[in-house]
This record gives sequence, C-alpha cells and structure tokens, in this order.
Amino acid sequence: MREIVLDTETTGFEPHEGHRIVEIGAVELFNHVPTGRTYHQYINPERAMPQEAFQVHGLGDDFLRDKPKFAAIAQDFLDFIGPDSKLVIHNAAFDMKFLNAELGWAQKPLIANDRALDTLMIARRKFPGSPASLDALCRRFNIDNSSRTLHGALLDSEILAEIYLELIGGRQPGFGLSIDPVPAKNADMAPADWRPRPRPTPLPPRLTEAEAEAHAAFVAKMGVSAIWNR
Repeated sequence: MREIVLDTETTGFEPHEGHRIVEIGAVELFNHVPTGRTYHQYINPERAMPQEAFQVHGLGDDFLRDKPKFAAIAQDFLDFIGPDSKLVIHNAAFDMKFLNAELGWAQKPLIANDRALDTLMIARRKFPGSPASLDALCRRFNIDNSSRTLHGALLDSEILAEIYLELIGGRQPGFGLSIDPVPAKNADMAPADWRPRPRPTPLPPRLTEAEAEAHAAFVAKMGVSAIWNR
C-alpha cells in the first residue's frame, strides 16, 4: 500500500482571494514504512508575499522570484503522488483546496477529495479535547521537532509521517512482518501474485536420535488412535 504524506505552504488562507502555493513537500510510505523517496518544490506564487506569511514561512519575494510557477511543476507533482495513492495531510481540507485550485488554473486533473486522509481528524477522534497541532502531537509522541523554527513543507511532511505512524498504532505497526517488499522506483504496488515457495534445500532436522526414540515410545503408549499414527 503506497501513501504520500504531504504538506503545502501558501501566501494566505483562501485561493479564491488570490493566494497561492509557495512550497510543496511530500514523503512516500509503502506499507507504512518510509521508502526514502521525497518530493520538494519551491514555487513562484506570481504575487507579493504578505508580511504575515513571510514571518511564518521565512520565504520572501527575492527568494521565490526565480522559482518555477506551479503550471511548470504540476505534472511532476502529479507523477510523484500517482493516480490513486492515499494522501496523508494534516488539516487536509486546507491543502486540498489549494492543490485543486492550482491544478485547475494549470488545466490539470484535479485530485479527488476522498484520496485525502486527514491526520488532524484522526488525532481529534483519538484524543478528544486535546491539542492536535503538529507541535502538540510531537510533544505527545516524543518526536523531535527542534529544527521546526519556521514552517517548511518537506520538514513538516517528515514530522507528519512520524506522527501518522504513531496515530495508527506505532512507528512500525506491522513489526516488519509484512511479506510485501518495498517497491522499486515508480512502482505503486507490490506484485499481487506473490506466493511463498518451498525452500530449495530443506533445513536439516534438529531432532536427536534419542529424542526420536523417546517420542516413538510415547506415541506407542497412546495406541493406534494417536494422531501421529494417522
């Protein structure tokens, strides 16, 4: 199962008011394990960066001026997230409205809202009445976020990936026992027809001759109805 943990940074709160995405960060998980593949892109918002947004993100007009516009990176972003991978997002409604606004302006396919898995809602259901911000959840799960002095999309995605794995039951919920391998680059799913096969060379028996004789004597006392005789 492939999932993309995703975060965006924006110039404001509403795309219909002219605000734009300035940064996207994403981390790939496969069967809840990070694969090491990430996506990170700064974006020229084609508008001045409001002072309040600069204070939150630390991204100014001079820095963003030579970065690509969203339309230029839209297909690369879509290729990374794939056509059907779940998108793990904190406060998903916010990021989804911006992503789909940008995709619409770039004349690219929109992302179905049901692909988004909202960790904010998961946290509120799991810990009702408790703070559910990224920083609060880092404190709850003892996750180091000391480098998070400013909001940054890739760093927040990496932190959110750790939080998400804690919210669903631990940082390695499968305890490493999954039979599905981590996929090669650009592979969305493990082979569906995988089956365990016999060992090419059987393991040698560990039963000693004395143990085999003792077992045979024990079975003999149980008579012909013993399951070992069937």
